[in-house]
Amino acid sequence: MTVMVRIAAAAVVLAATSSAHAGERDQLNACRDMIARVAQSQPTPDTPEIARCRQIIKEWTLRDSRMSVDEQGKPLR
Repeated sequence: MTVMVRIAAAAVVLAATSSAHAGERDQLNACRDMIARVAQSQPTPDTPEIARCRQIIKEWTLRDSRMSVDEQGKPLR
């Protein structure tokens, strides 16, 4: 089971890090999915890919908190 999780995680990371194929928002969504799967599996030490995804999510959270409009240009407040 953990081998399958690691293979799936590696595939997600590969897809997320391929900037030629995925936009920034797609990368964020892939990282959120990977973190959700890791959270559901058995506790394991963070791999560099998971640490990178956590950093991407953190940066997006900080970025979104400073924005006054959403993706479509509508005011957030």
